Amino acid sequence: MKEHQEGRLRTRWRRAARTAAAAATAVVGITVLAVGFTAGAATAGGSPADRGTSSASVAAAAVSQVATGDLHTCVIRTDGTLWCWGNNFNGQLGDGTTTSRTAPIRIGDATTWARVDAGRSNTCAVRTDGTLWCWGANNNGQLGDGTTTSRTAPIRIGDATTWASVSTSNNHTCAVRTTGTLWCWGLNGHAQLGIGTTPLMSTTPQQVGTATTWARVATGYAHSCAVRTDGTLWCWGSSSDGQLGLGILSFKATPTQVGTATTWSGVTTGYVHTCAVRTDGTLWCWGENGYGQVGGGSGYQTTPLQVGTATTWARVETSIDSSCAARTNGSLWCWGRNTYGQVGDGTTTHRSAPTQVGTATTWTGGLAVSYHGCAARSDGSLWCWGDNFLGQLGDGTTTGRTTPGQVVLPA
Repeated sequence: MKEHQEGRLRTRWRRAARTAAAAATAVVGITVLAVGFTAGAATAGGSPADRGTSSASVAAAAVSQVATGDLHTCVIRTDGTLWCWGNNFNGQLGDGTTTSRTAPIRIGDATTWARVDAGRSNTCAVRTDGTLWCWGANNNGQLGDGTTTSRTAPIRIGDATTWASVSTSNNHTCAVRTTGTLWCWGLNGHAQLGIGTTPLMSTTPQQVGTATTWARVATGYAHSCAVRTDGTLWCWGSSSDGQLGLGILSFKATPTQVGTATTWSGVTTGYVHTCAVRTDGTLWCWGENGYGQVGGGSGYQTTPLQVGTATTWARVETSIDSSCAARTNGSLWCWGRNTYGQVGDGTTTHRSAPTQVGTATTWTGGLAVSYHGCAARSDGSLWCWGDNFLGQLGDGTTTGRTTPGQVVLPA
């Protein structure tokens, strides 16, 4: 598995990702739009009415789902429409182009989008009819369409109509069906697909084991974790920094239970760290901790570490060296790496413990974090902060923010 190389590979990948995006802007000629919305046709549907939509009449349209890739953002509104913005070098926005956008752009004319998730340069989403669609970078088969061809518009994955949810990372994707089965595809260099150490890559969904009790799944840089309906937590893939929570620094080729607890209600995987909440409202994190993203302890943690003593945590999201979580009182807290203001506390100081984001207690909607963060409030309004290198904050600029700023979507 070459675990000792992972840290260097990850650092090299991060540098390459931003260099490639910068080069795309300067050399390929990606057009960054400061105003207006120009949706292109997509395989998933695109009408002439979507193109050239005026930005003169806008309102804070309600958002129900939020996803953040490294340099792009996608949301689903309560009306079932899908909107994306930010970096589009690999077609990850899904508008049929490779043009980056600094403001939200509608993807096709479908009104049946239910769930969305974003990876490094790719995006996947599930519709209310149970179909699965992916687009963007596909160099390692992470889209699951049987090829390694990148797609600039949503393409349907297989013919199943039983997909319930999907999680996609930089090079692999996993999804759960309504039957309770778990499926993964893409790169398998660290056994992150959960099907053993071979094949090295799969361009189509592969069933993970035979269990039919999977409830939800999360994909990290080179590891995956999932919760079953009985409240047990399972992880597999790379554990170079303890991100599997199994007390090891190697890997697991198939799902392995984390401890014996049966009270896990949700899990989220960052690049090399993991966090999860229990039904008693406690929050636990483990793995790489160089920026304090585990929220406690000293150095990497190979087993779950409780974050503080609070018992009011409702949900948590992790990504690139940072974490954010909401409490039952509607307050939002972030910690870890803060180079780009992704902690949202008005500074660029790294935080090793949860730090409250402002004083609002209305953060009850969707939440997603990367080099930037986005979250929805109880009124459905969307707010973003952090890195804005290619317009991923959606405010029409490329200026970063260290505190949440509202994103206005078309009415």
